[in-house]
Amino acid sequence: MDQWTRVRRTVPAVAVATLLALTPASCTSLGSVGGVRGAPGASGVRDPYFPRLGNGGYDVQRYALTLDYTPRRAADGDRPGRTGRADHGGPPGRLTGTAEITARATQDLSAFNLDLHGLDVTSATVEGAEAAVNRAGDELTLRPDTELTDGQTFTTVVRYSGNPATLVDADDSREGWLTTRDGAVALGQPSGSMTWFPGNNHPSDKASYDITITVPKGLKAVSNGELRSERTRGGRTTFAWHNGDPMASYLATVAIGTYETKTSRTPSGVPVYTAVDPTVARSSAKVLATVPEVMEWAAEKFGPYPFSSTGAIVERGNDSEYALETQTKPVFPGAPDQGLLVHELAHQWFGDSVTPKTWRDMWLNEGFATYAEWLWAEDVERIPVGASFRRAFAEKANWAFPPATPPSAAEISAEPVYGRGAMVIHKVREAVGDDKFYAIVRGWTAAHRHGNASTDDFTAYVEKESGKDLKGLWDTWLYGKSKPGGGGGG
Repeated sequence: MDQWTRVRRTVPAVAVATLLALTPASCTSLGSVGGVRGAPGASGVRDPYFPRLGNGGYDVQRYALTLDYTPRRAADGDRPGRTGRADHGGPPGRLTGTAEITARATQDLSAFNLDLHGLDVTSATVEGAEAAVNRAGDELTLRPDTELTDGQTFTTVVRYSGNPATLVDADDSREGWLTTRDGAVALGQPSGSMTWFPGNNHPSDKASYDITITVPKGLKAVSNGELRSERTRGGRTTFAWHNGDPMASYLATVAIGTYETKTSRTPSGVPVYTAVDPTVARSSAKVLATVPEVMEWAAEKFGPYPFSSTGAIVERGNDSEYALETQTKPVFPGAPDQGLLVHELAHQWFGDSVTPKTWRDMWLNEGFATYAEWLWAEDVERIPVGASFRRAFAEKANWAFPPATPPSAAEISAEPVYGRGAMVIHKVREAVGDDKFYAIVRGWTAAHRHGNASTDDFTAYVEKESGKDLKGLWDTWLYGKSKPGGGGGG
């Protein structure tokens, strides 16, 4: 659809003509029509690198997603779990979904947007009444029958279907709905979540999620949080997952395949759920067995674990190209090594609980997670943090740009965000001393637990808690364009 439509409702011809004349740009005039006080919400949040992602005028509280997916080979009559040629990235299967979105208006709204890529919308309602719908690229604009008032909590239901897409990012990595040999895995950083559900697709708007997925019998469907139920009926199995803590849309995942699953608990009682492709189960076993140990170690370093469960999803090699810190269950593209497991689990504190305000703040995620690898290497493998620092300092790629100001969207996951980001954290530790450093880290994760934070928030917090003026540190290590002389210390 590329014009306003009202699904399954007859409206007067004059009203239809008015709706069809509207375009996303002209929607700004809706607030003056017919005595309506509200205005349309913005179609993007003006992120420095992804200005069209996210939407203005409302704050999502909860997503309830009901999905039905048949992988391509299952649809063609082949046995689920069949192995064969490496055809990941091929045509996806069929996805049918219903998204029930509970949100709070942050202004008087005559219309508002959701981010959705490619899928066909069959109906949309706001507060139970059918809504006018406009599609323009990845922007789905809904005009309710009655305006929404500032502060009002409202429910939107969107029904949709189609073949979900895989996106290619500016750095040539793939995200969105990735077809695997026996199913699919959804990875959303930075924008891929809109390939499988409509939403406010920016990390600044976090919400709880209930995700229910129905797949052919013999497959498993894994998502964030805890498994509430599993039932098989008529040759199909439905898995219901609940993630009650706030989560950014890019951290939502669905993984469908013939996984081997295991459950356990950490020493402090946090449930652990792992789902592993059978082809890498043996090679993954030793590292995955350390999940409880890593979680206890991280809680001591960074503060109490912020979520109600943990775990991992391990695909066979090459089905996905990279690991991602999907909330409560990081996704790995094959058997992880110890450092990668530590990195992705550390992200549960840095990135998942304390989430960046914009994509410019990525170094706060990756710098801390990389520094967690250095700390683990020191505590468990007896490799001093100073040695890890010096190795990172010597790597030319870490000096391509300052970690707090990647030059474009293609570089938000480039080497300086990781390696030089970790160097910034180590320089803070050197400047304030170990006791104060760990107090600052634990205080930071507590102060912004389940929230969003920016680079400015972090630098101000460190200076306030340490009582030190660290302008020289920030200018040199966080924002400086040139490599410091003298080896950088460490």
